[in-house]
Amino acid sequence: MQGLDLVNTAILVGASLVLVGIFSSLVATRFGAPLLLVFLIVGMLAGEDGPGGIRFDDYRVTYLVGSVALSVILFDGGLRTRLSTFRGVLVPSLLLATFGVLVTAAVAGLAAWTVLDLAPIEALLLGAIVASTDAAAVFFLLRTGGLRLQSRVGSTLEIESGTNDPIAVFLVIVVTELVLAGGDAPALDVAMRLGQQGLLGAAAGLAGGFAAVWVLNRISMPGGLHPLFVVAGAVLVAATTNLAGGSGLLAVYVAGLVMANRPVRAYPSIVGFHDAVTWLCQIVMFLMLGMLVTPTTLWDYAVPGVLVALALTFVARPLAVWLCLSPFGFTRTEKLFVSWVGLRGAVSIFLAAIPTLAGVPNAAVFFNIAFFVVLFSMLVQGASLTSVARRLKVALRQSIPNTSRVEIDIPGQVEQEIVGYPVAAESVVLGLSRLPSWARVIMVVRKNQILDRQTAGHLQPGDYSYFLVPRERLPRLDSLFRESADVARRLGLAFGELPIRGETQIGEVAQFYELDFGDADRSLAIADWAKARLGGQPELDATIPVPGAKLVVRRLESGRIASLGLQLDALFNLEPDEQLLDRLVAEVDEPSRLRSWLARLGWRRRNA
Repeated sequence: MQGLDLVNTAILVGASLVLVGIFSSLVATRFGAPLLLVFLIVGMLAGEDGPGGIRFDDYRVTYLVGSVALSVILFDGGLRTRLSTFRGVLVPSLLLATFGVLVTAAVAGLAAWTVLDLAPIEALLLGAIVASTDAAAVFFLLRTGGLRLQSRVGSTLEIESGTNDPIAVFLVIVVTELVLAGGDAPALDVAMRLGQQGLLGAAAGLAGGFAAVWVLNRISMPGGLHPLFVVAGAVLVAATTNLAGGSGLLAVYVAGLVMANRPVRAYPSIVGFHDAVTWLCQIVMFLMLGMLVTPTTLWDYAVPGVLVALALTFVARPLAVWLCLSPFGFTRTEKLFVSWVGLRGAVSIFLAAIPTLAGVPNAAVFFNIAFFVVLFSMLVQGASLTSVARRLKVALRQSIPNTSRVEIDIPGQVEQEIVGYPVAAESVVLGLSRLPSWARVIMVVRKNQILDRQTAGHLQPGDYSYFLVPRERLPRLDSLFRESADVARRLGLAFGELPIRGETQIGEVAQFYELDFGDADRSLAIADWAKARLGGQPELDATIPVPGAKLVVRRLESGRIASLGLQLDALFNLEPDEQLLDRLVAEVDEPSRLRSWLARLGWRRRNA
C-alpha cells in the first residue's frame, strides 16, 4: 500500500505543478513576463532547494519525456506550415538551420573554452547543446505581443526554428561520441552519418505523413480517435526513424508538413487537440528543467554561464545570421531581428541530458551552463521581443489580433470545412463590397436570429457568420476577419467603389486610373459627361459602362450629379490575399501610393 500511496502522491504533485504553472502564467502575461519562464520558476520552487523540496535528478526520464515532447512539438510545427510559406525563403532558412547551427555551436564553444576549464571538444559539445532555437517560445511571444511580422522575416524564422533541431541533435550526439572516444573520428564518416540522418528522416517523414493521411481519409473511426491516432503516429514515426539511423525529429516535422498540405478528414479537431498537447509538452519540459536545477550549486556557474549567454546572443547568433542571410538580400534590420529571435528553450533541456546519460565527464557543467543560457534568453530576449520588433520596424505598423474562428467537421468530407467568424466593428471584411466567390455563406446569426444568405445581405458588426470554404483557402479567409479599421478603409478604396466628385475632369480620371473615355473632351467635368451619356435626367444608381470599369451615380444635388462611384473590373475580379493585405497595412494612404498599388494589382491580374 505504501507503493500505491507513493504513486498517487507523484500524480498529485505533477497535476498540481501544472495547474500552478497555468494560473501563474495568467497573472504573468498581464505584466508582459515570458510565459515559459513562469513554468521554469515554478519547477525551481518545487525542487529540492525550494519550498516544494522535491528531489528530482533522473536524466533518463528527462530524456524519455523530452524525446516524446519534442516529437509532438515539431510535428505540430509542421502541421501549421503551408508550403506557400517556403516561397522565396526556403534556401536561406535551411542554410541558417544547418550551417548557421554549426557556426553558432563553434563560436559558443569557443566562448565556453575561454571561460571554463574544458577541453576544446568538450567546449564544442556545450556550444552544440545551446545552438538551436525554440520555435514554440518564439511564436508564442510574437502572438502575445500582437505582432505580425513582415512575410519574409516571419517565414524565415518559422522554417529555421522548425528544421534546426535535427541538426543540433545530430551534432550533440556526434560530439558526445567524440568526447568519449578521445576526439578521434574521420570527417568523412561524420558527413556520411549526417547525410544518412537527413535522407532517412526526410523519406520516413514523407512516408509517414502520406500513410497517416491515407488512413484518416479511408478508414472510419470515432471522431475522438482522430487526434489520438495522429499523436501516436507522430511519436511512432520519430521512434522508428531513430532506430533506422535517421533523424526522427526531421521525420515528424516533414510528416506534419505533408498533413498540413493535403486534404485530411477531421483536420479541425486534430489541430485543436495538438494545441493542448503541445502546450502540455512545453509545460512539462520547463517544469522538469526547473526541478533538475539545484539553485545552491548554480552560483559556481553564474559568471561563466552569463558570459557564454552573452557570447551566444551578441556574437555567435548574429555572426551565423549575417553569414547565412547576407547573400539573399536581407536588410540590416531584418538580420538584426532574426539574430535577436534566437531564443533557447525546451530543446536545450533535452540536449543537456544526453551527455549525462552517456557518462561524459563534466556533464553537470553542461547542464548548469545550459540553464543559464535558457534563463538569460527568456529574461532578456523573450521580454524584449515585441519592443525590438517595433523598433527595428520588421513588424507591420499595426498590431492585428489573431482571428477568432470555430471549425466544424463535415462527415466524409476532406476538401471543405464549415467555419464561423465573429464580425467585429473593425473587421477587414467590412471593407469589401463583396465576399470571395469561394466563401459560401451558410447562415448569419444577427441579434439572436438565424438568417440565410439572401436575408442577411451584407455582413454587419456584431454578426456571427458561417461559411463553407475549401480548406486551402482558410488562411486567406482568416485574413479578412482580422480587426483593423485602417486596413478596412483602404481595402474599401481598392476593392469597393472609388468615390469621384462630379466636377473632376475626365482627363484626370483617365490618367489616374488608366481608363479610355474615347474622344471625349478631357477638360469636361465627369458629371456633365455622365449626364450626356445617360441621355436625360440622371437617377441614383444609374450605371454608365466604361471599357474596364463602370461608373455609378451615387449622389445628386438639385438634379445635378454631385458624385459617382468607380468600379474597376480588374479589382472586382481579383480576390485580396495575405500579401496584398500586408502591403495595405505597411503603406501610407496617399494617392500616389494607391495608384501604384492599383497598377501592381492590374499587372498581377493580367499575368494570372
